[in-house]
Amino acid sequence: MFKTFFAAAASLALFAAPQVALSQDEAPAAPRVYSPVNFDQAEDPENIWLLDLSNGQRVAIRLMPQWAPHHVERIKQLTRQGFYDGTIFHRVIEGFMAQGGDPTGTGQGGSQLPDLEAEFNPMPHVRGSVAMARAADENSANSQFFIVFYPRFSLDKRYTNFGRVIGNMAGVDAITRGEPPANPTRILQASIAADQKPVPAQPAPRVEEEITADMLNATPSE
Repeated sequence: MFKTFFAAAASLALFAAPQVALSQDEAPAAPRVYSPVNFDQAEDPENIWLLDLSNGQRVAIRLMPQWAPHHVERIKQLTRQGFYDGTIFHRVIEGFMAQGGDPTGTGQGGSQLPDLEAEFNPMPHVRGSVAMARAADENSANSQFFIVFYPRFSLDKRYTNFGRVIGNMAGVDAITRGEPPANPTRILQASIAADQKPVPAQPAPRVEEEITADMLNATPSE
């Protein structure tokens, strides 16, 4: 009885609804197609982001302007300003992700540029995905980003996915863990592959001063 009632009601609603027809000149909008990730580092160097890390690793990331054009443009702009050089990965969670891009190293900072409007897309957050970090406001992404260690599909369409690691994911795996890490991994240099910047020299390891018997026996100065 209830099934018949709802069927009849649906039929009446169908007849009552205004009929909207497409004109002969109109065509249904084509579905948006998202380009796949190109893992060939010899191609399109303008969209390869290189991170030279203090752990001695150079990581290559394919930027995907087809997915998130404004976020990719922001990354390029800040990179070419030297904004990321010297910044740390301040939040690194085992089995989840490594977050960086804050010049204050606290997770509270960003650039002087305005925040970005979200460019959420259906590309999944798989191992090696690179996405923009943000606050509670969906349109608050600015300079901070994160790299996913393992798939986290719960992030899909909630954070702007703008790239993928295409070279040396092991270098990402080697980033020091912690919130914040006691001895954080730094970005010594971020660059765009098309600019052909060489790998920077690694800082010399800190040498602890040898403590001698004379130092132990010395009288403290006032």
